[in-house]
Amino acid sequence: MTEVDHRASPPDLRLPFDVDRPTPLRLETGRLVLRPLETSDAADVWEYQRLPEVLRYIPWPERSREDAWQHTAKRAGMRRLAEAGDGCILAMELVGEPSVGRGEPGGRVTHDGPARNRVIGDIMLRVADVEHAQLEVGWVVHPAFQGRGLATEAAEAALGFAFDTLRPHRVLANLDARNAASAHLCERLGMRHEATILEEQFNDGAWEDTAIYGILDREWAARLG
Repeated sequence: MTEVDHRASPPDLRLPFDVDRPTPLRLETGRLVLRPLETSDAADVWEYQRLPEVLRYIPWPERSREDAWQHTAKRAGMRRLAEAGDGCILAMELVGEPSVGRGEPGGRVTHDGPARNRVIGDIMLRVADVEHAQLEVGWVVHPAFQGRGLATEAAEAALGFAFDTLRPHRVLANLDARNAASAHLCERLGMRHEATILEEQFNDGAWEDTAIYGILDREWAARLG
């Protein structure tokens, strides 16, 4: 039997992809629902977006409540993957955990309408390189819901969807090198530490190192098998 050289397989990234067509994207795990972020999630997102321990490792500035609402609306508008730089944001709903309320323009919170699951974090999928079939993944989770395996559950579902549907050759993650929790999550997902770029970004008055993790399509398949 002739051994197949997977390194010779050509790129096969399945784009464009629209999170709303032909049906809205929805991934269900044991405890979570992953679906496209909506502007009305702004109240839940604000609960983790405003925390210093979250902002420490994510290049988000401190925002007022109103500015944070606008930021969530902007991220909710990321619905189509076609070219490098395009991304989509998947809200992480914790089933059975009540939402803090519905976010409205101007930073208002209402409790009208049917009961909603709380958004405790979100997962980003972004096109890193179309020609060479590479995607980037990123995540943020409210600290109150960390340590329960929920981030792993969500990231596994997102990577499974990415490899099965979008067909990247490689998925990468760029982390603040100080973020030990995210580094451990990458390792649980089977991603390898590929490099650390020293002093790549200047944030909060200091230079920060970036750690790069990656996993290939065949490595993901072997992990599942």
